[in-house]
Amino acid sequence: MRARLRTAALVAALLPLAACGATRGAPGYDAAGGGPLSCVPFARARSGIALAGDAWQWWEAAAGRYHRSGVPRPGSVLVFARTARLPQGHLAVVSRVVSAREIRVDHANWAPGGSATRGRIARDQPVLDVSPRGDWSAVRVWYPPLGDYGRTVFPTHGFIHPVTLTAAAAPRR
Repeated sequence: MRARLRTAALVAALLPLAACGATRGAPGYDAAGGGPLSCVPFARARSGIALAGDAWQWWEAAAGRYHRSGVPRPGSVLVFARTARLPQGHLAVVSRVVSAREIRVDHANWAPGGSATRGRIARDQPVLDVSPRGDWSAVRVWYPPLGDYGRTVFPTHGFIHPVTLTAAAAPRR
């Protein structure tokens, strides 16, 4: 009985994420499918990276557990630094790599406009590396109302890859 209740609770918790696998369209925002969704549970469910805490805490929390780098890969999580504009930081999951300086991400709770759009999912949204060394430490994010990249440059820590260090170190058979 407890197993069934746990399974039902898990299904109910993941149901809002059902829209995450939908077909990609033009970069923009979609409803979360079951109410507002923040970037942390979205990134956790989408990437399989089992970390907790606010978005800004993920970079350090991944140390020694997951591979981290300045190189994007599909399925990796881009960790935005904590700033005055992003006091909790932010997480985005790489959906594809377009070039050495452009990726596409899926992320939740990035939409502007207050409570009417808060918690929405942005799919296949362009992110541009504007760091001087090309190391993804500073990015600009697509802003659908402008049909262009926003003016704000966001500092980032890098990418957490969904491979645990113990799995990466294990011999391949």
